[in-house]
Amino acid sequence: MKVLSIQFNHVRNLKNQEISFFSPIQVFYGKNGQGKTSILEAIYFAGTGLSFRTRHTSEMITYTKNTLSCFLEYQDQFSEKSLTVSIEKDKKVFFFLGKKISQMEFFGNLNMIFYIPEDVMLINGSPNLRRLFIDREISQTNSFYLHQLRKFSNLLKIRNKYLKEKLYENEEYTIYEEEFVKCGSYLIEQRKKYIHEISKFVKKIYQNLFDSEKSLEISYKSFLHFENTNSLLEIQEEFRKEIEKKREKEIQYSFSMVGPHKDDFVFLLEGEDAKLYASQGEKKSIIFSLKLSEIDILSKNKQELPIVLIDDVTSYFDRQRCESVLQYLKEKKVQVFLTSTEILNIDAKYYKMEKGEVYEITDS
Repeated sequence: MKVLSIQFNHVRNLKNQEISFFSPIQVFYGKNGQGKTSILEAIYFAGTGLSFRTRHTSEMITYTKNTLSCFLEYQDQFSEKSLTVSIEKDKKVFFFLGKKISQMEFFGNLNMIFYIPEDVMLINGSPNLRRLFIDREISQTNSFYLHQLRKFSNLLKIRNKYLKEKLYENEEYTIYEEEFVKCGSYLIEQRKKYIHEISKFVKKIYQNLFDSEKSLEISYKSFLHFENTNSLLEIQEEFRKEIEKKREKEIQYSFSMVGPHKDDFVFLLEGEDAKLYASQGEKKSIIFSLKLSEIDILSKNKQELPIVLIDDVTSYFDRQRCESVLQYLKEKKVQVFLTSTEILNIDAKYYKMEKGEVYEITDS
């Protein structure tokens, strides 16, 4: 996949512009506060309908304005295509090839991977951040997973409402609970498969790029104890058993104490929890390895290379390590968008950012 151009209006502090892209690597450089991160955000938003900076995308709209639009053209293995996302009256509207579609139909057409300094919170932050990351990545290649994820969220709200209102003896509650188990079990099954698959790539990339002597893996910490549980039916059975164990407590506290909304994922460096034992440099390398491994996952599952967005690339590693990472991306033949406070020592197309405006540099 390759992004050909983007046109955006009323995105944060950016001037309304249209930019075309011709190089495998694009570098937006300039002083801090000039809009470099906002450019990457606009590209990501146009391709996914999401922001990597906020869950409330209305915050992206330029101050004093009340609408926003991003139009993106890209090329996949078949043909050139277009995506458009706009925000009107706090509501997002999605278009594919000029035809209005739902967000479910929109997400996953163009696959993107982003890396920002705040991503270290995937290690240091709450389990909810890690679940959100994994759910988003699985959904890029599995639209049914996204559908089931939304269904589970709705079932969880219904189940909690029944528990709170002491309606757990109703026939309807039993019906909803069975759907809760089936839907939740599917999410667990898919997460388990994804973690097992990506963990292999993460280990290899970390050793090849960052530390050949240390082993890195990702462990799935589920509310279920399913080391020897593989099939969906077995997961469902364990799920039902766990509900029965917690039945009285759930009634007492009036909310669902079991389910995939309670799961977590742990990064293990040399078998130890990276959150507790890894240095800041090691944590950056761990997350970068995780992000790079998504290239292999996406290309394997969708037969397409994703777009890679990296914000403030020089803040992560020294120049030598930075160049080795960029060389790795070049060898993968993915299109890359970078931001930096300086011109880098790499072959790329350069754009200078100043006061929210993009200036194409003809000689870099």
